[in-house]
Amino acid sequence: AMMMGANPGATELLLNLAAGIALLLWGVRMVRTGMTRAFGAQLRRYMSGALRNRFSAFLAGIGVTALLQSSTATAMIVSSFAGRGLIVGGAAIAVLLGAGIGTSITAQYLSLDLHWLGPLALILGVIGFFASESGMPRHVGRLLIGLGLMLLSLEMIIAASTPMRDAPGLAVVLQPLEREPLLGVLIFALLTWLSHASLATVLLAASLAKAGTVDATLAVALVVGANLGTAISPLVASAGQPPAARRAQLANLIARVIATLAVLPFLAQLPQWLGYASSDATRLAVNAHTAFNLALALIFLPLVAPLEKLARRLLPDPPAAENAAKPRYLDKSALDTPSVALAAAARETLRLSDAVSRMLDDTMTVFSRDDAKLAKAVEQADDTVDGLHEAIKLYLTEISKHGLDEAESRRYVDVLTFTTNLEHIGDIIDKNLMELAQKKIKNKLAFSKEGLGELTGFHHRVAANLQMACNLFMSGDVKLARQLLQEKADLRAAEQLAAESHYQRIRDGRTESIETSSIHLDIIRDLKRINSHLTAVAYPILEQAGELTATRLRADERPDTTSQQLLGGNSKTGRAGVA
Repeated sequence: AMMMGANPGATELLLNLAAGIALLLWGVRMVRTGMTRAFGAQLRRYMSGALRNRFSAFLAGIGVTALLQSSTATAMIVSSFAGRGLIVGGAAIAVLLGAGIGTSITAQYLSLDLHWLGPLALILGVIGFFASESGMPRHVGRLLIGLGLMLLSLEMIIAASTPMRDAPGLAVVLQPLEREPLLGVLIFALLTWLSHASLATVLLAASLAKAGTVDATLAVALVVGANLGTAISPLVASAGQPPAARRAQLANLIARVIATLAVLPFLAQLPQWLGYASSDATRLAVNAHTAFNLALALIFLPLVAPLEKLARRLLPDPPAAENAAKPRYLDKSALDTPSVALAAAARETLRLSDAVSRMLDDTMTVFSRDDAKLAKAVEQADDTVDGLHEAIKLYLTEISKHGLDEAESRRYVDVLTFTTNLEHIGDIIDKNLMELAQKKIKNKLAFSKEGLGELTGFHHRVAANLQMACNLFMSGDVKLARQLLQEKADLRAAEQLAAESHYQRIRDGRTESIETSSIHLDIIRDLKRINSHLTAVAYPILEQAGELTATRLRADERPDTTSQQLLGGNSKTGRAGVA
């Protein structure tokens, strides 16, 4: 109150109140971010293991939300699990019923008189944050700073709200709300939806009640509105996801709408009923939040099966086949935990590699059978590759916004580089190889038996290297990286031998070889380009292991004598790392 001067005006009061609310929202976000980065992977494992039945799922919802301090974050994790079929029946709804109680637990201890805890949390948090460049101390420090900011913001809100009782301008705004508490319900439902933080809006309502800015009935109405709005946020955030991922959110919203409608006629009596537990204004608001969620759980936990059935009827599974270009593993709820999100991106990248692998396999079939229909299908498959690449790239961009440690940054670059190279391979197949195939089909050209055998063998080696590159991408094995670079050198030698053999057939006057000469050589050139994109995954692994100098393998890792002989004994050309 001292910061605002002796007679603050309505504008200054509202500005200070808004600043307190903004700090509260930022504190909640910092606590959630610190918790997810420090323990996010463990919390997700715990939740996935607790989804066996509705009761263990309910308890998981309470525990995870009490730690994350965000029922919306819990709801998004549930959405991702449900979308991948990892939650059976009404367990997802039970988690969300528990999440409401989880926020109640947090609201209860934050509403206590903890003047000493805020400064202590800030001091310890800053020490922990600056004590480490990355890792657990920094994440826990962020969490403690967020907790300290939340407690500080509550004091700011109370200090800004207390003079509002006597501000005539603001009385004009507040009096209609006290006469029409339903309007307060709707305003706080909207505020909670926009802020994605029911805990913050409940604590705001408690602070306004403690300052005497709102009466007891309106404080309870604001809390009811916050509990309604908290079900809207995750449902809107999951828009565009499959129906299975959204059903629990819809069921939670239906349950909270029913509970809100049931409570509205008794808003005037609720302060009196809740007053038996505590007459303190702050505790009244927080107890209203706790009572609402306990009642919600008691009524609807036994009814999760019919709720799930109703949600399934309202959001049925689509009859159409799955869109292959639509990402399957990019879990938005994991973005606050970069290690988990990067694993999801890597898994989606393997799906992208499968699509590229199918394109590569079909390519040789097109050339050997002159299959124009399959050529068109390969060209269309590149749209799937482009779609998945774009989705992974955007997801990685979101991950990068959450702050990565050194290991996470390396993995981020690895995933981004490999997906980009896979997309380039898809383009080479679509825009180069399929164009050559169409030319061969249109002109009714045929390869010689020997020429087709050479192309098929060359293709098989590149296809095998694609699988090796995928294994290397996931394992990071140094030995496998050496082998992949060795394959690059061997393939270059095989290209030279294939070209010499082809030119010999031309000198012998083989008609097929003369007619298909440019196509034959261009196919080998494009397959070699594809292989170069694949072997790019090996360089950072060998560089980190200290086995690269510039772009060459160290002297003690040169190819064996068999490779030297294959390349005509040219040791300079034979080094596996030469580009």
